[in-house]
Amino acid sequence: MIKGLSRAGIGDAGTVEQFVKLAAAHGFGAIDASAGELGAWADEVGLEQALATLREQGVQIGTMGLSVDWRTTDEAYRAGLAKLGAEAAIAAKFGVRACCTYVLPSTDLKAAHFMALATARLRTCARVLGAYGIRLGLEFVGPHHLRTRWANPFVWTLEETLDWIDAIGEPNVGLLFDAYHWYTTESDLDAIRALRPEQIVHVHLNDAKSVPVAEALDNDRVYPGEGVIDLAGFLRELHAIGYKGVVAQEILSQQPPQDSAQTLARRSADGFAKVYAAAGLE
Repeated sequence: MIKGLSRAGIGDAGTVEQFVKLAAAHGFGAIDASAGELGAWADEVGLEQALATLREQGVQIGTMGLSVDWRTTDEAYRAGLAKLGAEAAIAAKFGVRACCTYVLPSTDLKAAHFMALATARLRTCARVLGAYGIRLGLEFVGPHHLRTRWANPFVWTLEETLDWIDAIGEPNVGLLFDAYHWYTTESDLDAIRALRPEQIVHVHLNDAKSVPVAEALDNDRVYPGEGVIDLAGFLRELHAIGYKGVVAQEILSQQPPQDSAQTLARRSADGFAKVYAAAGLE
């Protein structure tokens, strides 16, 4: 499995090129980047130079975020969809094979209505991405406080998300599997063992404070190995089922990190080393 970084928990990592070099310097083999960042990098230095930098640093682009607003109005959705093809085209030139989006566990719309809208919208997004060889990962969101943040409950478990992926019915749709959400939904290792590696598009690694699970906040995470999640078991089972993709850090916090990106990248690398070693993978 490839160790990766998102910008969450790394502070100001600079341009995408600087972020690539920071990741490489601390032993990471992937970063997350937006299509906009990649396009700007290619415009600035040329696509071939940008790709050469990735090769030289031994870093790949693990995933980009889905920029299409599929959660709100039809107008917002259509405006984003109109740009998705161009974004996918530039991302594909950088070798991007994954695009991810999160699914909030409650909604102010009636749940059945929202499900119908979201299914059709995500199916269309998946088809656009699929034309460029890119998969779409859906991230279920587990923390209890978000389940009641909006009026009506929606999808928040692994099993429900897998059912929804089946209903969307596109072969390039799968899971963004986040350790924090696995933990806050009180899932277990058996649930990971039941997965097939091709069902997983991308993985997020993070840890939780020692508070009751029902009180764990989405934006109050800690670095891998600094909390109470069984990350060794999480990684061990992902490895055992044959997942070989990116495992990227994502640390959401209530206040922006105050340390330098170098310090935070080193802290992240140490955390990854700790939990990978505990899983017997280091």
